[in-house]
Amino acid sequence: MSLDPALRSRIESILTANRVVLFMKGQPTMPQCGFSAKAVGALQDLGVEFAHVNVLADAEIREGIKAYGDWPTIPQLYIEGELVGGSDIILQMASSGELSSVLGLAAPDRTPPRITVTPAAVEMLRGALADAPGAALQLGIDAQFQPNFQLAPHDDNAIAAESNGLRVQFDLASARRAEGITIDWVDDIRGKGLAIDNPNAPKAVQELSVRDADDQRRAGSVTIVDVRPADERAIAAIDGAFETFDGDNRARLEALPKDTPLAFLCHHGGRSAQAAEQFRALGFSKVYNITGGIDAWSDTVDNSVPKY
Repeated sequence: MSLDPALRSRIESILTANRVVLFMKGQPTMPQCGFSAKAVGALQDLGVEFAHVNVLADAEIREGIKAYGDWPTIPQLYIEGELVGGSDIILQMASSGELSSVLGLAAPDRTPPRITVTPAAVEMLRGALADAPGAALQLGIDAQFQPNFQLAPHDDNAIAAESNGLRVQFDLASARRAEGITIDWVDDIRGKGLAIDNPNAPKAVQELSVRDADDQRRAGSVTIVDVRPADERAIAAIDGAFETFDGDNRARLEALPKDTPLAFLCHHGGRSAQAAEQFRALGFSKVYNITGGIDAWSDTVDNSVPKY
């Protein structure tokens, strides 16, 4: 594909203006494909600032960047105007420390995590290894702390931990997220299979009654975030301070310390539950969904708040 000069100029302007650029599907806070999510996670794990271009919002750039770097897939990472590669290369370079070196960052900590694998889990996992000579157990833990066990080629240079004689490999980010985990084999009400207890995972979204939300707001121990648009808030809103997603406010909230207590509010509790889960996935450890929303607030806390 030949590249239109005007489009080439657009791409070069983006690369010139930003040292690190990720061409991806979606936004860093909400990637629209798994490969883009992995690339974003690798960069965020390194703490590097990067610009992004959502190719789904710009069809010209989506096709043009493939021709520009002669690279057929998305995402694509550029550093100082030079193509690094796609998600697989980004992850490999992040794990080996090469990406840190290219970015001028300190060498990453490759200390193996401390893990516990119960005898029952060891027995089952060794059975899987017996069917795949030369393979190793690889445990990935993504930014949402979802685990993924798979068989992978044995790598003597990988970050690896042992428990009860069983060796488990990790990529760089997963190794940090795996510190202190327990891997067990269960056959109970949870089902049958591997169960991983990870003390580092953000706690699940908790339900908070409107009465408790009001009490905690007044005590200054929680910040209420009303996720409804302005037209709905104009009809009915709580009496007191609260945050919204208006303008750039969501980005400001996402940048708060991850232990900031946030309680999300909407009309009935559905949209707020989704928002709370999104913030939990970003690493926030104290996120709440206000049960029943503004309707319940009107019923229980303040009868002067209109219902709609």
